[in-house]
Amino acid sequence: MSRVVHFSEFGPASVLHLAEVDVPEPAPGKIRVSMRAAGINPFDVKFRRGAASESKPTTFPASLGREVAGVVDAIGEGVTTLAVGDEVFGTVAGVGLAELVLTNPKNMARRPAGLPWEVAGGISVAGQTAWDEIESQSITDADTVLISAAAGGVGAIAAQLCVLRGATVIGTAGESNHETLREIGVIPVSYGPGLAERVRAVAPTPVTVVLDHHGAETIEAGLELGVPAERINTTAGLSTTYGVNGVGRGPVNPPTLEALADLVVAGKLHVWVEAIYPIADIVAAYERLENGHLRGKIVVVP
Repeated sequence: MSRVVHFSEFGPASVLHLAEVDVPEPAPGKIRVSMRAAGINPFDVKFRRGAASESKPTTFPASLGREVAGVVDAIGEGVTTLAVGDEVFGTVAGVGLAELVLTNPKNMARRPAGLPWEVAGGISVAGQTAWDEIESQSITDADTVLISAAAGGVGAIAAQLCVLRGATVIGTAGESNHETLREIGVIPVSYGPGLAERVRAVAPTPVTVVLDHHGAETIEAGLELGVPAERINTTAGLSTTYGVNGVGRGPVNPPTLEALADLVVAGKLHVWVEAIYPIADIVAAYERLENGHLRGKIVVVP
């Protein structure tokens, strides 16, 4: 038996509940993972509210969770890349918020010993999204990059990866997170009206790239600052509206996840965990996510 987060109707976080279900042995080519930590993400909220169900009708009860870390506790016939007892983390198809998770071993990376469970559980979606959006812009030490929500899950990782490439990084965040951004080599600015002018005031060189995780405000500021549309990337679903790029997380790539994990273990990348909730407090976990102003990820544990 496994406790699983379910919901039987679209709505606020209060529609979520725990259910106990039988989890079968993994089918050929699949594995079963005993969850140690699982991150929650804004897409979960969109899906739970029904905003992401138009292209694919939702069957109730529905589950949530796109990333998980844990220990392989069973393997299906034909699996040779992993064994029972291996520690893994990666991306799953909306089933991560459960004590036992059935998944494809191709979506899993090995957890190095120095990677905390809570970080392993919350790095896959945000980490690969940040990696892929940066790769799409070929950012180098010649760039000055404006990053919105730079203290959030994706933004904080993207900012640090840009700094590691030698780029100058300007990040938007609430004032309570400005010192945190300075600590990772980012020039902080507050979001809100007048953003473009504040960026001009602190930018040592003109902005050449915008990585947006927030919405219209940052995209419009980038255009006002003269950044070409092809060098503005948004993960906020507004690429068509503004004629900019909309590169987010691509296909699951375990080597990318392993590279991110190596950076964390080496002390070159810090992944903040805003809060950790037991799975029994799943409603509170999502309410905290939806309140915003986060520094890093929210993670659920068994």
